[in-house]
Amino acid sequence: MTSRQFPENFLFGAATAAYQIEGAAFEEGRTASIWDAFARVPGAVIGGDNGDIACEHYRRYPEDVALMKHMGLETYRFSTSWSRVRPDGGKVNQAGVDFYSRLVDELLGADILPWLTLYHWDMPQALQETGGWTNRDSVEKFVEYASTMHDALGDRVNVWTTMNEPWCSSFLSYTGGEHAPGHTSNTEGLRAAHHLLLAHGATTRLLRGRDETLNLGLTLNHIVADPADPQNEADLDAVRRVDGQFNRWFLDPIYRGAYPADIIEDIRAVDPGAIAQLEQAIHDGDLETISQPIDTQGVNYYHGDLLAGQPPAQAPASAAPSTVRTTRSPYPSHEGIYEVERGLARTAQNWEVQPEGLTRVLQRVWSEYAEAAGTTLYVTENGAAYDDVATVEDGETRVHDAERTDYLRLHLAAVLDAADAGIDVRGYFYWSLFDNFEWAWGYDKRFGIVRVDYETQERSLKDSGREYARIIAARSL
Repeated sequence: MTSRQFPENFLFGAATAAYQIEGAAFEEGRTASIWDAFARVPGAVIGGDNGDIACEHYRRYPEDVALMKHMGLETYRFSTSWSRVRPDGGKVNQAGVDFYSRLVDELLGADILPWLTLYHWDMPQALQETGGWTNRDSVEKFVEYASTMHDALGDRVNVWTTMNEPWCSSFLSYTGGEHAPGHTSNTEGLRAAHHLLLAHGATTRLLRGRDETLNLGLTLNHIVADPADPQNEADLDAVRRVDGQFNRWFLDPIYRGAYPADIIEDIRAVDPGAIAQLEQAIHDGDLETISQPIDTQGVNYYHGDLLAGQPPAQAPASAAPSTVRTTRSPYPSHEGIYEVERGLARTAQNWEVQPEGLTRVLQRVWSEYAEAAGTTLYVTENGAAYDDVATVEDGETRVHDAERTDYLRLHLAAVLDAADAGIDVRGYFYWSLFDNFEWAWGYDKRFGIVRVDYETQERSLKDSGREYARIIAARSL
């Protein structure tokens, strides 16, 4: 067997999000976020689950940080809860701020680099009731919240991520209806995407002005789309439109200061009113603000898609949660786009396992955007849900998750392939450290390399977590 070494400056980490693990949803001053409200809509979340308790990380964080140290994690990517820090988007809740201060101190005491994300989808519900991300006033509210977090943690936290996956918190949430607040409007999705990006840019400008030494950036989720027939114009056009509405809609304004013109015209052809509303929402100077230079871009990758411009003979199984609410395509221009089955292994969510797609995503983002901008790349989320089976062996809970272990190794190899090709990718965060509340899937799907027994809150390191710890210790694959 051959061994592949990771670069000396490569960081190994794991990631979580506040609403998915913290619990204590209505304690010590925290008020409802859009996910607290959405989870209570009948049929919105599988099993009627919510994040009220989740993994009880709010109380168990010392134990959780000790587990991270035991695994050898070098960095931990977590998000802060807007609803905990500024309940209802209003005054500062010192108890919420103090929790994150204690967490950061615990991480630093364990020699783990805190990697802070300001927004992982938990906008205060009170702000949603005034329009949420469709309302431009939310940008100013977000900057106030970011300022509060920097006031409290800026002396100890160097890495600041403004947004996690704005595609999900705009198109999947305001157009597709699958995520909170569960709306199905092209107009709302486009306006939300613009205001999310504007909040990113305004926050980046604020923090850069406060401290030039901060490492600033955001995290985008990416998909690699391939045509079923590379010679078929309809298939190629389906790929172009998915790539444009998933990848380029966020990459282009951040790096180039403009939305992709071809996609604007695609959407205008099917919903001219939505584009008219977007154009009204874009004020002079907005795109300059959005395209503030960033130090780091997080790349989230889970799977790719094989696409056709006509219905396939065999449609793949749905990869969406089987909730009973009405949802629709998250793409404003979705007509004539079909996913094609290609026989790849699939996870418990019916997501394809395509490791080489991660290499290609990193290559594309680097060569077309990040390299010229001097931006460093990190894989900030990558992982898989499988139907784990827990056993007790010699009094210890074990999970022999061979599929997830293979997934981890294959995708780390894909990152090394990118690094070998000259791409400046400096870290990998497995998603997720813990089994947790998986949004519209509730607790039905488990992503963690650490098993959580939701009844007892017992943490158990899965075989995949043991393998990750071994890789980190050896710094080789």
